[in-house]
Amino acid sequence: MTFLDDFKPTHLRLTAESPALWRVTFDNPPVNVIGPTMIGDLKTLLTELESNDTVNVVVFDSADPDFFLAHWDLAADPAQAEALPSPTGYAAWADVTVRISKLAAVTISAIRGIARGAGSELALATDIRFASLEKAILGQMEVGFAAVAGGGAGGRLPALVGRGRAFEILLGGNDYDGALAEKYGYVNRAIPDEQFEAFVTAYATRVSGWNHQALAEIKSFVNKYTRLPDAEFPLHSDAFWAAAAHRPEFRTTASRLFDKGLQQRGPLEYHLGDDIAPIAR
Repeated sequence: MTFLDDFKPTHLRLTAESPALWRVTFDNPPVNVIGPTMIGDLKTLLTELESNDTVNVVVFDSADPDFFLAHWDLAADPAQAEALPSPTGYAAWADVTVRISKLAAVTISAIRGIARGAGSELALATDIRFASLEKAILGQMEVGFAAVAGGGAGGRLPALVGRGRAFEILLGGNDYDGALAEKYGYVNRAIPDEQFEAFVTAYATRVSGWNHQALAEIKSFVNKYTRLPDAEFPLHSDAFWAAAAHRPEFRTTASRLFDKGLQQRGPLEYHLGDDIAPIAR
């Protein structure tokens, strides 16, 4: 039996489009939140990829055209995710994002729909981000919870968008559509939605055909000059969970948001970047 035969994830699907190109499709209705089960699925997948010298490219996409990854599952018990194995020794989400960013395989986020909070952070941890021009929405709304982004957005955004725009994104908590995200460098490119799937597949297929060692070496040099040391990222996670545990504003805002439909398929999740400000205050 191979890993592909044995791997039975619950909140994502793994498709081997070729031995060198794998596709990971998030599928956790109603809005693709990131919870302990998805974290477990990702950790198992990462353990395989870290020792796999055949897979050259991994594309992350979504089964839901409206939600790439909505955000962290705020209804879940965080202790369940923290109880999972952590090869880095870091908290659950920091473990996942740091390990994604260090894979030898090239990682591509194909963002069609909303990627906020931890969903945006997963995209930022990947090497390349392609967005649907009409359907992609990215944002870091944690400031509305009186918290920092816990998955390292504050450490990854400045290298992509610059210091001033990183402040704008993190301090404003607003949503960024595909066109503005491309202009800022939040994503590599925004592609018209009718061309989106074909473009991503063509690019991923092209890159997957190169030599595995060459790809890994290119990544290692770019990472050397653009990535923070791994030990910086647990600091973000610690600050987020400290706010969640001890800051009354966090709990009050979360309660108000759940009352208005958080994590349900409705107006709040579609417009959370705009709507969190009046609700939080």
